[in-house]
Amino acid sequence: MSVVEVLRLPISVDLAGFVALLKRMQVPHRVSEEAGEQVLWAPSEIAGDVRRLYEQFPLGDPDNQIPVAERPAAMGRPGFAQQLKASPATAVILLICIIVAVVTQLGDNLSTLSALTFVGFNIHGQYVEFTPLSQSLASGQWWRLITPMFIHFGVLHIAMNGMWFWELGRRVEIRQGSINLVGLSLLFSLVSNFAQYLFGGPSLFGGLSGVLYGLLGHVWIYQVMAPNPVYHLPKGVLVMMLVWLALCLSGLVSMIGFGEIANAAHVGGLLIGCLTGLLGGLWASRKQV
Repeated sequence: MSVVEVLRLPISVDLAGFVALLKRMQVPHRVSEEAGEQVLWAPSEIAGDVRRLYEQFPLGDPDNQIPVAERPAAMGRPGFAQQLKASPATAVILLICIIVAVVTQLGDNLSTLSALTFVGFNIHGQYVEFTPLSQSLASGQWWRLITPMFIHFGVLHIAMNGMWFWELGRRVEIRQGSINLVGLSLLFSLVSNFAQYLFGGPSLFGGLSGVLYGLLGHVWIYQVMAPNPVYHLPKGVLVMMLVWLALCLSGLVSMIGFGEIANAAHVGGLLIGCLTGLLGGLWASRKQV
């Protein structure tokens, strides 16, 4: 990781407030004095974000408009316990996924699984009979609209989804708070589940991947509208997930043995995430003016 010059300002400019903001946001940086000027240095990967942040908050953030997890810079990278403390909602959602995985035996316990799927079902020999969604909702089973996000069908499935949710969910929780993360996750689950149901019909599907693509789209567009180091994603991450989506849509992933992919859920999640990122980013940018 290379360090580059981000800002070069006269000595008379007071950088104390902005440096305090960088420390509070846990952004690696240093300030040096050269030829009568002060120079702010930061890792090249986030230099553009830091520069844009200074344009919006040259005096720092004395009113705490940016909700970020605080910790002393000298502590270095936080330990796992500290990360859990700073991201309780992320941890709780993942814990629920793990509990559901155990109870449903990763999809093998069909009787328990049927209570959590988008549409209920019964097994009759070699046949599966799905309960109409309208009938389930009429009987008060509204939880089905979001519970598929907690279902997983294998160790690799839950491991990969859990890893990405830990990465993206914590960013959203640190930047926008626990309540917003929970609300966005439920919204993305609802939209991605409906998309999969509308395009794929009654079927067994589940997992956090629709929510993950929602979070990806949200962080991506939000960062464009209101840049912040917390939402900075390496370009490789965005490209990789979009390429993976394209491969899934092509059918290649299913052909090589990964099973059926809920493509409509992925696309639906990504689209609604981009929309919330646009709206949230516009709101945040207006607050920063």
